[in-house]
Amino acid sequence: MVELPSPAKLTRGAGLSLLLLVALGACATVPMGSPQEDQEAKRFDQPAPDKGAVYVYRSGWMGSARAIDVAIVGGATAELATNTYLRLEGPPGTIEIDCKIGDKTNAGQVQITDGQIRYVEVSIKVGLWMPACEVAEVSPDQGRAAVLASRRVAVQ
Repeated sequence: MVELPSPAKLTRGAGLSLLLLVALGACATVPMGSPQEDQEAKRFDQPAPDKGAVYVYRSGWMGSARAIDVAIVGGATAELATNTYLRLEGPPGTIEIDCKIGDKTNAGQVQITDGQIRYVEVSIKVGLWMPACEVAEVSPDQGRAAVLASRRVAVQ
């Protein structure tokens, strides 16, 4: 004979399932790059001698319902959802990376030299009234690990 679960167990299970569905539905969606572009970028190929490369990524689940707008001054723009990244190559020099979430903006700079790869994390920080974003350069080990655990976004 099969015993049916009590109504209390059914309610708890249904509540947990509903909570999981709401959490998954609340994740921001952004335009993604192709699987081939993702795999190529995860090889971490050195850029050409007259160029440098920068990976900009967002990891973790903080603020997963909102995408962070990212702009490379004088270049590309993209939206970063949780566990996504972009790779850009260009001439050596100082690169300014701006982030925006709602009306809150922030910026950071990274110096790129010939043949060099740099890694920058963009994250959401809890503010007093609204969330804000932050831009910070990280070590190559931390950056590579985050990129390997992420998916590449489409750059506009």
